[in-house]
Amino acid sequence: MSRPLFLLVVFAWTAAAGPASAIDYPWCANFADGAGANCGFTTYEQCMLTARGTGGYCAENTMYEPPKTLSRSRPDKRKPRQPAKD
Repeated sequence: MSRPLFLLVVFAWTAAAGPASAIDYPWCANFADGAGANCGFTTYEQCMLTARGTGGYCAENTMYEPPKTLSRSRPDKRKPRQPAKD
């Protein structure tokens, strides 16, 4: 395969893949040593276990969006079961 053709194929493949989406969680550990932040924690306690060792702190992730719940496409028309008569 010639080099220009190879580059064209690679470019087309990466363009078709689309942007990657990051997975954010509700809590961010902000590190005191200037190492940045890690927004990969589901609970405050989990976040603090990581941040505490560096002298950092935890804060709520302002960019976090909880997953959207799936709604039922049609109403439930079933009737509740009646208790058996003795």
